[in-house]
Amino acid sequence: MSVYGLYDNGDAAQLAVDALRASGVTEDAITVISAEPMEDYEFGNINRRSRLWYIASAGGAAGCAGAAWLTRFTEVAWPLPTGNMPIVAWWPNLIVVFEMTMLGAILSTVAALVVTGGLARRRPALYDPAVSSGKILVGVEAPRDRAAVERALISAGSPVVSR
Repeated sequence: MSVYGLYDNGDAAQLAVDALRASGVTEDAITVISAEPMEDYEFGNINRRSRLWYIASAGGAAGCAGAAWLTRFTEVAWPLPTGNMPIVAWWPNLIVVFEMTMLGAILSTVAALVVTGGLARRRPALYDPAVSSGKILVGVEAPRDRAAVERALISAGSPVVSR
């Protein structure tokens, strides 16, 4: 069950966020959705931290290691005598290693975006169609103290919607 309010401008939404914080709601539990960026307001930086760079780097490293192992294993398992040249030739293998590194980074990034973007959720995300018309949604999913959250949202000047 979620509780949210719809606000006409960023000032009212900032008041609602401040009231929610004052009522004891943690910053991670507050959801703010708007049709346009609200970077001028302090609530525009809520939950801005991301580990996507680390996830993409780990996927790239895994792809690189997997490709290096695969190319070396293939050349050693089925050696082709090339007249006094090494069996494992790294220069041609770099093409495969590069491609597999990029594939690992891309697939891990897409997977992280699906998970962090909530696209794999079974239940619907906190949303109201009025956001598309210019309203700003400020709410809390599954609040511990429902009455305190409702009071905080009402004090900022919005009727509270519960779902």
